[in-house]
Amino acid sequence: MSDSGSGTRYFWCVRHHRAETDADVCAARYVLGPYASVADAEQALERVRQRNEAWEAEDARWTGEER
Repeated sequence: MSDSGSGTRYFWCVRHHRAETDADVCAARYVLGPYASVADAEQALERVRQRNEAWEAEDARWTGEER
């Protein structure tokens, strides 16, 4: 897949564990995105992990249960 700025959108498929484009994307329930590049799509799960950790830390701070 090329991500040469052609306006193509990329998605990360959690079912197939691969980047997909509009042309071959799985059902919405299986994908994260859209992303501007293959590289961004491939980093989707790491980005989700980082955001979840940040939100959990903020929730703990908010409730006084800091870790």
